Amino acid sequence: MVNVVLVIHLFLALAIIGLVLLQRSEGGGLGIGGGGGGLGGLTTAKGAANALSKATAYCAAGFFCTSLILGILAGQASNARKGILENYQEAPAAVEQPAEASAEAPEAPAPEAPESAPEAPMAQ
Repeated sequence: MVNVVLVIHLFLALAIIGLVLLQRSEGGGLGIGGGGGGLGGLTTAKGAANALSKATAYCAAGFFCTSLILGILAGQASNARKGILENYQEAPAAVEQPAEASAEAPEAPAPEAPESAPEAPMAQ
């Protein structure tokens, strides 16, 4: 279901891009409605602009609806009602048994401190 809605969503996005590029803007753009024939004399420039505007509006409404549907489907598929920490199951920590100390265990010798620090060479 999600895949079908996603494919429709992508087709609508591509259609909106194409329709917006075909519309005549104030600067000319890639518009199809020149001053003369407009679609080869099939319709007038104003009729073509109205048809493109309506088609863009329908595609935009469909894009909005598919966006909402995808959001709802994604919310149902996820664990949205759970918190972040609820996804982890608490496992008891492993407790190690301390090693039994023997009475004759030797103590570690203390490290010997150097009598004086070596001198750093001086730059001349």
